[in-house]
Amino acid sequence: MVDNQIVAVCADDYSLSYGVSAGILEALDAGRLTAVSALVNGSRWSAMGLELSRRGRNADIGLHFNLTLGRPLSSMPQFAPNGEFPPLSKVVQMAFGRRLPMDEIRTEIDRQFDRFEAVIDRPPDHVDGHQHIHVLPGIRTALLDAMEARKLGGRAWVRDAGDGLHRILLRGINARKALSALSLAGGFRREVRQRGFGVNDGFAGFSNFHPSFDYAKIFQSYLRAPGSRHLIMCHPGHVDEELRRLDPVTITREQELAFLLSTRLPEMLEKRGLRLGRLSQADRNLSAEQTAAQ
Repeated sequence: MVDNQIVAVCADDYSLSYGVSAGILEALDAGRLTAVSALVNGSRWSAMGLELSRRGRNADIGLHFNLTLGRPLSSMPQFAPNGEFPPLSKVVQMAFGRRLPMDEIRTEIDRQFDRFEAVIDRPPDHVDGHQHIHVLPGIRTALLDAMEARKLGGRAWVRDAGDGLHRILLRGINARKALSALSLAGGFRREVRQRGFGVNDGFAGFSNFHPSFDYAKIFQSYLRAPGSRHLIMCHPGHVDEELRRLDPVTITREQELAFLLSTRLPEMLEKRGLRLGRLSQADRNLSAEQTAAQ
């Protein structure tokens, strides 16, 4: 591990509810996040997105592409016949059975990009997927096609949710979820890099979302065996009635937020010679160094 190596910490599910968004903004204001991934298909996005744009200048703001929560922005009579996205299990089955209605999904991808840009007034710094659906066969290619069409090569990075097997085993905690993501993401990194997009090297943050667990201890495991462009996802926020109605993950969001705002995070990073950083900024610094060396 190189001393003072950058670690990116990304909060997922921004605009899921007012409470979740407010908590993420608190962590952002405190300098404890370097990236935020936003859901754009809900009613909260327009107002909360403007606030994120105003207060998120020191973080990467990305699209949390969504096909499993809430309502689509476009007409999807095959994929979402009742007007609601299907559960993750069904999407996975359809993806590996090659039964996804790709025309509908391509349209929805464009709608979500458009809605992101209409509020933030620029393209996303990065792209990932709610429940990691962006790594699934068919969806991944359509998403990268859309990014290419929008000329995001060299400008946006993409989350690889599958880390190396040895790193997963060294961390130990929540290995089952990490191994599941690794199996779903087979070949994803290669496809992303072939298309000319940046990608993280090293990924952690899987949780069982059980309130009895010590999140600080879990986070400590995320820092073991970091990759050269290590990315940690998290799910901080405040619990409100809107969140309780939409998502089963509630109390642990408060616990994650409390940890992020505490002194324990910077202490952990300093002890390991790590520091928080933006992956987009790391890309720009590397490009500048390469240019200077030529």
